[in-house]
This record gives sequence, C-alpha cells and structure tokens, in this order.
Amino acid sequence: MSRQFDPVQLGSIELFCKAAELGSFTAAAEMLGVTPASVSRSISRLESRLGVRLFTRTTRSVRLTSDGDLYRTECQQALEQIAEAERAITGKQSEPKGLVRVSVGTLYGHHRLVPLLPGFMSAYPGVEVELNVSNRNIDFVEDGYDLAIRLGEPRDSRLVARKLEEATVGVFGAPDYLRRKGKPRTLEELATHDLIQFVLPSTGRPMPWIFRGPAGEDIDFNFKTRQRVHEDVLAGVGWAIAGGGLFQIYHFVAREAVRSGQLVEVLQGAGGRSRSFHVLYPQNRHLSARVRVLADYLADAIQRGR
Repeated sequence: MSRQFDPVQLGSIELFCKAAELGSFTAAAEMLGVTPASVSRSISRLESRLGVRLFTRTTRSVRLTSDGDLYRTECQQALEQIAEAERAITGKQSEPKGLVRVSVGTLYGHHRLVPLLPGFMSAYPGVEVELNVSNRNIDFVEDGYDLAIRLGEPRDSRLVARKLEEATVGVFGAPDYLRRKGKPRTLEELATHDLIQFVLPSTGRPMPWIFRGPAGEDIDFNFKTRQRVHEDVLAGVGWAIAGGGLFQIYHFVAREAVRSGQLVEVLQGAGGRSRSFHVLYPQNRHLSARVRVLADYLADAIQRGR
C-alpha cells in the first residue's frame, strides 16, 4: 500500500492550521520557529496538491477562502485526534484541555445545562466551553460543533445518541387563573379552559399534550386554541404564570415556579408520561478527552440530580 501522506505534507497541514488560526504567515512562523518564507512555500505546496486556493493574499494580510475554511475545520480535527492518540498512549490523558463547542435548545440550556457548567469548569480547568443556545438545527461539520443536546431520538443514523434523561411533564396554571376557571379534574374538562400550545420549530406542527389513561394507556391530546407559542417554550411558561391559561411543561422547568407559588400543577392523576433528551455527536468522529468528559459529567450530574 502506497503512502498517502509524507512528513512534509503533514507538516504543511500543521503550518496551514496555525496560519489560519492566527491570520498571518509571519505570526505562525514565529510561533512554530520557522521562517515566514517556509510557511508560504508549505501552503503553496498544499494549494498545488489540492488544486484550490486556501488563502487570499494581500500585501498586508492573508484571509481564508471558503475552501480554506472548510479544509481548516477538517484538518484541525485530524490534528487534534493525532494529539489525543499520542496523549492516550503516553499516559498524558489525565487532564483534558481545549475547546468544546455545544449546541443546545433554549429550554434545556437555561434549565439543565447552564446550572451544571460552573461545577464542570471547576473540575476541568483546562477545558473551554462555548455554547450556542438556540432551537435551530445544526450541521456538526459545517457549523463546527462537538456536541448537541436535543429532544427525542435523532433521525440521523450518522449520529450517536446518549440519553441524558426521561423528563416527565405536567400541566400547570397560575393560582389566579385557577380561581377564575377552576381546576380541571378530567381531560374532558380541558375543553372549557384556555390552553397554551407550543408549535414545534422542526415541523411547524403543534406539540400534543401527553397523558396516561386510567388503564395505563398513552394518550396524545391534540387541541385547537387561540394561544400559540413558536420557537421558545419558556414564553409559554411565562404566559401561564401571567394567568393566560394552562400549559404543559417539564417538571424540571416548572419546579421553581411551583415552589414560589406562581404555578400549580393540575391533572396529576393523568400524569406519568415523559420525553427523552439526548446528547449527540457524529458517529465517525473520534471523541476527544475534553468532549468525552463533558458528556460524562452532564449525564452523571443529571442522573444524580433528578
């Protein structure tokens, strides 16, 4: 089998990544102890081999092209995997270091992930964490994320899913609202109430409320209402606290509002259903020590805290 890469090519890739990181051939040369001319020659060899321009060059600066930016992402990941492998076999893997980029939805980010991060950062001082808190779908490669936390089982077979928890749900309303409208005792009585509905960003369809029937059967409750929330579930919680109606939400979200008397749970007899949350990462990606310890920490902390 012929060699695909030689040491010169691998060295050129390292020089390219450092120049891309610093935005300067000269700065990369100074950091790596070589001359700016050697950096320039190495990157020119890479460009010739690939048949694309990696940088646009002016007399004052260098800037990655779109091809260069994509190549940098893949090369940096490959170099990190090599470094992780070397640390693993030389016994230097005990202190994870480097950046972990995490995508998480607003609900889980605010109520589950963020409260756990101070403990993680204290336990692993060499790890940096960068959060993107939004409800949009991501592409791991193009967007450069290491982990994502999402509701439900992933449909993409290229992703590995590790369950964080089965989060139980309940129906909640403000005390003032319940004094005005009364507490529903059965699912049929919901027809006389103001219900706040959440619309799933991924499908554009309302999320059904989920209950357990008298015989233990699963019930998906679909309804029409004048009150709908898109994108951010927390707006539905705020709407319920303000007295706008009933809202179904996870117990871990409603807990503080219930404790402070802002919300009251109803229909507990039809409760018991849950939805799962998973931490996801690409199947074909080597899980670096820093990514692995964050995934492990979150799973352990959430299980302990339930």
